[in-house]
Amino acid sequence: MAQLVEFDGTPAALPDEEIEALKKGLASGVLAEPHPFLTVGRRVRAKRGPLAGMEGILVRRKRKFRVVISIDQIQRSVAVEIEEADLECA
Repeated sequence: MAQLVEFDGTPAALPDEEIEALKKGLASGVLAEPHPFLTVGRRVRAKRGPLAGMEGILVRRKRKFRVVISIDQIQRSVAVEIEEADLECA
């Protein structure tokens, strides 16, 4: 079955390398599930782990994800590295 990928109603081309990488990963048994596209500056919430429930702003540093969590009461922030799969949109 062929399907088109669209953005705002306009067909979009996907690089063959990305399509092949996805096919290989899924064929090898990698567990995958839909996930919202996260952009830098977006407010996110930790879904699991020691920071579960905490919210912050997503930032990227090189290839890792960092979330800046601010504690308003003491006017302090901390940047922590976290797996993208452990984040959801707040």
